[in-house]
Amino acid sequence: MKYIDLHTHSTASDGSLTPREVVAEAKRAGLSAIALSDHDTTVGVAEAMAAGEELGVEVIPAIELSSESKTETHILGFFIDPQNPALLSKLREVREIRERREEDVCAKLNSLGFEITMDEAREVAGANILCRAHFAKLMVQKGYCPSVKSAFDEYLSVGKKAYSGIQALTDTEAVKLIKTAGGDAYLAHLNQTHRGHDDLYEYLRRLKSEGLTGIEGYYTEYTDEMGEEYRAMAKELDLCLSGGSDFHGAFKPHISIGRGTGNLRIPYDVLENMKNFRAN
Repeated sequence: MKYIDLHTHSTASDGSLTPREVVAEAKRAGLSAIALSDHDTTVGVAEAMAAGEELGVEVIPAIELSSESKTETHILGFFIDPQNPALLSKLREVREIRERREEDVCAKLNSLGFEITMDEAREVAGANILCRAHFAKLMVQKGYCPSVKSAFDEYLSVGKKAYSGIQALTDTEAVKLIKTAGGDAYLAHLNQTHRGHDDLYEYLRRLKSEGLTGIEGYYTEYTDEMGEEYRAMAKELDLCLSGGSDFHGAFKPHISIGRGTGNLRIPYDVLENMKNFRAN
């Protein structure tokens, strides 16, 4: 049985492993294919694909776009052209807005009494895109939180006191941008949209009319009931399914590539279906 993971992150955004190291980790885990889906950037895709050719792991060029909606909404783009000029131009704008968002996060953390600066967070991020995970890591380093997960759970997740909803793209724009780059758009981690069944169904129907190809049907945080509900919606709406762990390496040490928190197994058939859906 061949297995895959179509939701992974590297040091190009908020993961702890380089793109090549992500692919090597996938190889060690026995995976046949992965997608490198860094937040709002494609700079790691070429390195990952080169490593995939060398190590015998199929690498799907991908991206995860943050978008504005009622809640936190992320759109995964698969099979994109990572060098598409329109995509790269828009991502430069996205990065500028992202910087404003992280400044807002920093200000909120300061207002809560945490002595954290943007320069310190940038040092954690290095040359890569600054993300909430870097603030979380900094909070752990300074002894404010015992783990990155606790920093998110208590302060940085949607609805928490240090969360910032500033975004550069609407969900509609994110789907359109992925399509412009030759890719297919999939709504990520549906549980994090915090929408009830009927609201989510109508939301998916609207996004499909705007070009959405599918949803993340298999994900680390889904309960069995969630997964069944989401996959049933996708079937009714004729949306395709993807699946992934949301692997971040040491930034989310409780999540293993390909296995999530231990029970996730996504068969290669999922990727085959995505390819067939795309071809038709």
